[in-house]
Amino acid sequence: MSSSSNRSGDSPRQIMRSKFFPDARFAETDGFGFLGAGLELRVDVLVDAYSHGIFPWPSNEGLIPWCSPEPRAIIPLDAVHISKRLRRTIRSERFAVTIDNDFDGVINGCANVPQRRDECWIIPAMVRAYKQLHQSGYAHSVEVWYGNKLVGGVYGVSVGRFFAGESMFHTVTDASKVALAKLIEHLQTQGCLLFDVQMVTSITSTFGAIEIPREEYLKRLENVIKEGGRMKF
Repeated sequence: MSSSSNRSGDSPRQIMRSKFFPDARFAETDGFGFLGAGLELRVDVLVDAYSHGIFPWPSNEGLIPWCSPEPRAIIPLDAVHISKRLRRTIRSERFAVTIDNDFDGVINGCANVPQRRDECWIIPAMVRAYKQLHQSGYAHSVEVWYGNKLVGGVYGVSVGRFFAGESMFHTVTDASKVALAKLIEHLQTQGCLLFDVQMVTSITSTFGAIEIPREEYLKRLENVIKEGGRMKF
């Protein structure tokens, strides 16, 4: 793969060495954190990438850009905020919620929401790759149903006790928020040590998402991966 230059001129201490990528601290310091382009969207490449703070962020079917944003957003699971209004919605049982019941439906829903169609990073190659990740036990989804209809959901990647949220969608008001709340509850019960949401958005901010320096994020991730263990879904 082609990589961005290390403009500091010095090689930083290498964290757990990746099989495929340069140290994520070589990534650009703009918001996207471009590190390089190339490599196939294979299961082994993706697992290696997420284990080292890197993920694909394509905009078309050309070479795949790999990124490690600066700063990085996380939701601290010991400081989650869920609004009273959302709690009432969850308690109302208006929606049914499942886990890993329809991963294909969730990722397809995320890829095809109308407001994203012209600038969606979930290109067909990404959809195929993450479905393979799901089949391999690394990608998971939370589904929200209204009757028999899938109306919202969230999906992401789990490695050990680390979870990276990728995308969510809704076709009914609050369905994606219900999905995220259920995902957070599940991660808390499974002893998740790091919940990465990549960037703060209008929705994740209401749950308590914060930004931390990439260097701090990579240290936390390294400690989580080294600790081992695995969450159940």
